[in-house]
Amino acid sequence: MTTRSNYRDEMADLERATLAALDLAIRQIERVTEALEHQDVELGTFVIADDERIDGSYLYVNQGVLSLFALQAPVAGDLRLVASMLHVAKHFERIGDQCVNIAKLIPLTGNDPPRKDEVLAPILKMGALARDEVMQARQCLALRDVELAHDLVVQDQLLNALNREVFRLAIDLGDDIDTREWLMTMTMAARAFERIGDNAVDIGEQVAFVVEGIMPEFKERALARDASLRKPPGAGRP
Repeated sequence: MTTRSNYRDEMADLERATLAALDLAIRQIERVTEALEHQDVELGTFVIADDERIDGSYLYVNQGVLSLFALQAPVAGDLRLVASMLHVAKHFERIGDQCVNIAKLIPLTGNDPPRKDEVLAPILKMGALARDEVMQARQCLALRDVELAHDLVVQDQLLNALNREVFRLAIDLGDDIDTREWLMTMTMAARAFERIGDNAVDIGEQVAFVVEGIMPEFKERALARDASLRKPPGAGRP
């Protein structure tokens, strides 16, 4: 087998490992959302234990990318892909960490927490949306679909809005110590789901970089667009 053929095989192997790690991350989001819904401490411990698999995938991709840089010196499109996989690995590892953070919150609320359905419902919806965003980010990477990557910004706005809603409800409903403690714990879970969405958007940015060769800064564009929509008519005109 030629050196060039080995190089292509290594590239393909790293991409397969990256996509497989994203599959693991998606499964972790699903399980921790279920654990949160049912106050299932045991399922939460499985989520924590399985994070080692995601960490192992991160190390595998990281070492593989460094090896390619050192031994193959990729250029042009290959260089962008290899560099992007290093970033994507960082993001799927962080997604796994956020799932662990949520799982560790579950036993803190006690055996019979003063649950508020109006708070728990949007958080569970956040879990479903975060899972969908990571699934879409994975599809972006597999298909090199920049349009789908840009759509992640739109999807992420829904997650951000729910995070703000949970925080607002936590302030309004915390009328006793036990309820306040549960609500504060739930705001941390909501924040973790929101961060998962941010990582999915960042993966989409990497896909756009691989395809187009530029970093589009999705979030800055979205913030600028939202700011312009919030301006009253005539604002900013002389």
